[in-house]
Amino acid sequence: MIGLRQLIAEAVESLSRAGVSSPQVDAEELASHLLGIPRTRLRFGEFAPGFPERYRELVAARARRIPLQHLTGSAAFGPIEVFVGPGVFIPRPETESLYAWATGELAARSTIVELCAGSAALAVALSRAQPAARILAIELDERALIYTRRNTQGTPVEVIQADATSPALLAELDGMVDLIVANPPYIPDGAELEPEVAQHDPPLALFAGVDGLAIIAPIVTAAGRLLAPGGRIGIEHDDTNGDGTCELFTANGLFDDVVQRHDLAGRPRFVTARRKSPTP
Repeated sequence: MIGLRQLIAEAVESLSRAGVSSPQVDAEELASHLLGIPRTRLRFGEFAPGFPERYRELVAARARRIPLQHLTGSAAFGPIEVFVGPGVFIPRPETESLYAWATGELAARSTIVELCAGSAALAVALSRAQPAARILAIELDERALIYTRRNTQGTPVEVIQADATSPALLAELDGMVDLIVANPPYIPDGAELEPEVAQHDPPLALFAGVDGLAIIAPIVTAAGRLLAPGGRIGIEHDDTNGDGTCELFTANGLFDDVVQRHDLAGRPRFVTARRKSPTP
């Protein structure tokens, strides 16, 4: 009888041939998903009848570049796991740098807004860090909202269907928001993408005009209206657009302390800014 070690070795070889960037990790993640145990506790021993067939089916799907998270139905993000699937953007490890920054802004923050929420990974993770805060997750797309609502169920996060670029967005909260976080669409049109992204992430969550700033620009404008004096915003951007995003905040005139920040790989990843206080 074939053992788990051999099955995983075969899977690694298959995924390597298919061009998957992390074949060993993905092969083990698929095995742990089917076995119902953490990857760190995999035991290369017995498994139930039918496991090899089902495992090979999942490996074949991954080799076709279906995202690992679509096959397992979830994605890890910071301290949480969120449900994901076709129709919603899969949260990336790079965005955890934005989350880490935001947690440092929570002590005195009472109203937090996540724009372009998708899976609501940021909102849910921040609600775990600050349960007393009022947190709103804003998402426009109906398919993505399925996951926004599913992931926020049982949490204090409020879900609102709205367009983050609307001039009237959350008008009732003008000048009352303490923290805004956003991982909006920011990929320049025509950029080359991995098959997992190009074929499976929703285009509405990816592309943002020729320069990649078509969604970021109106969010900067909205933030100037929504944030209380001293309130903060952190917004993710394409790694080619750090300077461009900073320029949007500076040109707006309502922000100071504009800082370009990097992800764990050292790439420009998000910009933070503070809403100016009124001049005496």
